[in-house]
Amino acid sequence: MTSIGGAATPGMVDWNLAVATATRLVRPGPEVSRDEARAVVAELRRHAKASEGHVRGFTRLGTHEAHDTPVLVVDRPGWVRANVAGFREILKPLLDKMQERRGGTPGGAVLGAVGGKVTGVELGLLLSFLASRVLGQYETFAPATRDLPAGGPPDSPGGGGRLLLVAPNIVHVERELDVDPHDFRLWVCLHEETHRTQFTAVPWLRDHLEGEIQSFLAETDVDPMALLERIREAAQSLAGGRPEGEEDDGGHSLVEMVQTPAQREILGRLTAVMSLLEGHADFVMDGVGPDVVPTVAEIREKFQQRRAKGASRLDMALRKLLGLDAKLRQYRDGERFVRAVVEQVGMDGFNRVWTSPNTLPTKAEISKPADWIARVHRRAEP
Repeated sequence: MTSIGGAATPGMVDWNLAVATATRLVRPGPEVSRDEARAVVAELRRHAKASEGHVRGFTRLGTHEAHDTPVLVVDRPGWVRANVAGFREILKPLLDKMQERRGGTPGGAVLGAVGGKVTGVELGLLLSFLASRVLGQYETFAPATRDLPAGGPPDSPGGGGRLLLVAPNIVHVERELDVDPHDFRLWVCLHEETHRTQFTAVPWLRDHLEGEIQSFLAETDVDPMALLERIREAAQSLAGGRPEGEEDDGGHSLVEMVQTPAQREILGRLTAVMSLLEGHADFVMDGVGPDVVPTVAEIREKFQQRRAKGASRLDMALRKLLGLDAKLRQYRDGERFVRAVVEQVGMDGFNRVWTSPNTLPTKAEISKPADWIARVHRRAEP
């Protein structure tokens, strides 16, 4: 089997096995004819292109910059392959550290080879679950692969990134919500295009995020078996392997369990940035929507209801374990922050947030936008 992003080597995670497992187990998408599928792909590409102008005009970001990041309309296995490549890239320092620790123990090499395959299967199971839920995604740290091109050099605007639109999931949700499919597809593209604009218009943002993530991983001092056990618990939840009543045991998510005091500080900053990015995308969707998406009010209401209620107890358990419940809060808290700031100081005043890492809101400021306004705007005054 060809490896993802390089030659196959033994390690903490068998990435190729993760891809094979996920693509084998992922649910089939909604039934569409070949002609319907081609029409959906073509329309998503048109909407992604149109969204560039809509988003730039509304946000006043990046109006003189050219995108060099590709838009890829993918199926569920394509989303899996893209994300495994991204995970492998960003997690390499952590996994190398864990592999080195395990290699120093008796029988560590054998345990590593076996554990890597077990973890690959379990990670594949989790990815198969997520692959049917993601509508779109801007991959900030995506390395180019043979089948999945990425943007230009990392130091170029949006360098290394790509925008993914998961066609079968978009069709599934638009049918589930019973909304106008053409409006819904454009609405999704507006959100994801906002993320692409954020990174192409703010050249330092990618490096800043990568630095924070690598600092977080460098602080990790978790026993490899503890991390693998947490992944195993998530996989068992999917397989129905956890006893009834244990799905909400007050435990931590995969991210929370590896925190040191230094990591908690870094995670606080990362949470604030992600809240800003997600909230900004929701704000832009709502701001642009009424002018270009006739049924935006209906779509927004139905989609919010879907977000809020989730699908099942199993879905809720996995959201907690994977930290997805925190992501839902990021949409809500971040959108409130952006809206409050724009109302007080206008779009240009809000856009000072993109000046440097020092002008990003703190986690506390996300909840208290007036504090961010006072700090950033007072400092900018002569």
